[in-house]
Amino acid sequence: MADNQLTFADLESKVGEELGVSGWIEVDQSMIDSFAKTTRDNQWIHVDVERARTESPYHAPIAHGFLTLSLIPALAAEIGTQPQGVSVAINYGLDRLRFLAPVKAGARVRLRSTLISLEERAPGQHLMKSASTMEIEGEERPAFAAETLLLLLTEG
Repeated sequence: MADNQLTFADLESKVGEELGVSGWIEVDQSMIDSFAKTTRDNQWIHVDVERARTESPYHAPIAHGFLTLSLIPALAAEIGTQPQGVSVAINYGLDRLRFLAPVKAGARVRLRSTLISLEERAPGQHLMKSASTMEIEGEERPAFAAETLLLLLTEG
C-alpha cells in the first residue's frame, strides 16, 4: 500500500488528473478456479483448460469479468488515493462499466486511475468518482473501463 499523505484539499486539486498506476498482478488459473468455486460460476471457458484451448475463441481459459473487477480495491489501495482522515471507504457502485477484452489465464493486469470528481455529500461523507481502467500487459485493449464510486467517511 502506498504511503499516502494526501489531504482532501490535495485530492480536490487533482480532479481530471491521473491518480496513479498500480503494479502488475498475475491472474493465473489457480485464481480463476478459486473465484469460480467461491462464486459458483463454473462456466467451462473459465475452468476447463483443455476445452478452452480447443473450443474457445481465445484458445485459452479466461478470467471472469467480475474477478478482474474485484481486483480494484487492492490495486487502488496500492496506488494510495485515499486522503488522510478517512476512517472507511465504502464501495458505492459503478457507472459505465464495459468489459472490453478477455484476460487469459496467466496474463498480468494493472489498474490505471484518474479522478473524475470529489464531492461532499454530507458532513464527514465525500463521494469520489474515478475512471478505472484495468490494463492487460502486452494488449492494446484493456480488460475493462469503468467509473468507480467510493463513499469516503471521515473520522469523528
